[in-house]
Amino acid sequence: MQPNMSNRESQLTDIPTPGFQPSCSRIAIDRCWKMLAAIALVVCGLCPGFVMADEKPNVLFIFLDDFGWRDAGFMGSDFYETPNLDALASRGMVFTNAYAGAANCAPSRACLLSGQYSPRHQIYNVGTQRRGNRKHGRLKHIPGTDTLRADIRTWAHCVREAGYRTGTIGKWHLSNDPLPYGFDFNFAGTHSGSPPRGYYPPHGNIPELADAPKDEYLTNRLTDEAIRFIGKEPEKPWFLYLTHFAVHTPIQGEPELVKKYEQKKPGLLHNHPVMAAMIESVDRGVGRIVKVLQDSGQADRTIIVFTSDNGGYGPATSMKPLKGYKGTYYDGGIREPMFVVWPGVTAAGSTCDTPVINVDLFPTFCEMTGAELPDQPIDGDSLCPLLAGKSAEAFQSRALFWHFPAYLESYQRIDQQRDVLYRSRPCSIIRSGKWKLHEYFEDGGLELYDLESDPGESTNLANSHPEIRERLHSQLKEWRDQTGAAVPTEPNPQFDAESEKNEIEKRLKKLKWVG
Repeated sequence: MQPNMSNRESQLTDIPTPGFQPSCSRIAIDRCWKMLAAIALVVCGLCPGFVMADEKPNVLFIFLDDFGWRDAGFMGSDFYETPNLDALASRGMVFTNAYAGAANCAPSRACLLSGQYSPRHQIYNVGTQRRGNRKHGRLKHIPGTDTLRADIRTWAHCVREAGYRTGTIGKWHLSNDPLPYGFDFNFAGTHSGSPPRGYYPPHGNIPELADAPKDEYLTNRLTDEAIRFIGKEPEKPWFLYLTHFAVHTPIQGEPELVKKYEQKKPGLLHNHPVMAAMIESVDRGVGRIVKVLQDSGQADRTIIVFTSDNGGYGPATSMKPLKGYKGTYYDGGIREPMFVVWPGVTAAGSTCDTPVINVDLFPTFCEMTGAELPDQPIDGDSLCPLLAGKSAEAFQSRALFWHFPAYLESYQRIDQQRDVLYRSRPCSIIRSGKWKLHEYFEDGGLELYDLESDPGESTNLANSHPEIRERLHSQLKEWRDQTGAAVPTEPNPQFDAESEKNEIEKRLKKLKWVG
């Protein structure tokens, strides 16, 4: 049994959790509005959004891999230590209902970079091959593509055209080279979705890491490179996409930090020493970068955005009270920690419970930097009004969507999935207000949840609330039509019902034994 599968999870009701109400709180808002009024005198008629004409802000976008909704102290972890992230979060706005665009790496990152839901860019999974046993699963999957199309403009293109020096450091995963996608600088970004042969050298065929000392931890090296980027050409505004491989597998921490957590008392929510060590390495790096910003006088003109690409790695962490983990479309697989620190705009200590999604970051980044939106579909909405403490009413009427016409096999955990063979089978999801509807294409199954009263998606209300079910289902089908979403309908010729049944029974027995 993995450490996070402890019976202590039954005692988690005593651990504080972020709120679930779909409203945006305001803290010190009077001070914020006075500042905005002053900015408006300068901005009005000169440039779009919130950007001052004579001084554009730098943007540091920290994007983690497989970092779960509760994997930081500011989100309620009782074992992982993230003092630097916690300090940053306290200086800005924390989003408690922030979502990834997909439940695993490549499609989520494609949504992020394009500002588009997955049916538009058609990156549905990691790779295009069918995942899992080909005898299990009734439908042929939709393969999609594994490369972000060259005709899609990214926010990096837009920001660079607005006068920014752009860089990406770390995981890319959307093509062989990120430079054609709007970046001036790339360090270690390739099509690979995992750390190149682990967090210690050798790092495979990545030229930038050929000089890595044998004891150099990859997360620390990426932090070093981020600091170098920030220190170069300080007179020009910069946008840095620091996209750590951490905490993606292999689960591998710095030995001295692993030892520290092995000696620490386990928490009720988290108790995995190696994952804790990996998280602390990220957090220490964030602290180093913040100090550089402060020492160089850039802190007051640098926006910091922090989030992750999908739910946490199930065998090593927990998102409770949410159900699920990376690869599932229950909230534990798609809800993310997120905060924004925007000096002079976000109120310190503020929180926003309004549901947002990573496609919103494209128009947000453009408004922050004064960049123009491209002539292509953009599915997100700028979060700048929320960041400034304005009314969230306009966001309450919109819905969020996910589409996964493929298969994603199980790994070590099988206890918080719709079935024990796959983390996800072909499905579409909609969230509207407090309601969330799942549709599964193999059997036509519909699952309806009230996330306000049931964040763990434990009670399916599809039969007891038919009006809500039908309204959301119609809205979901209309969205698929509008985006040209491919829905799998062709039978899988390799499907073996008896083999699937036997394997399900085998795994259910194992699950019962583990439980």
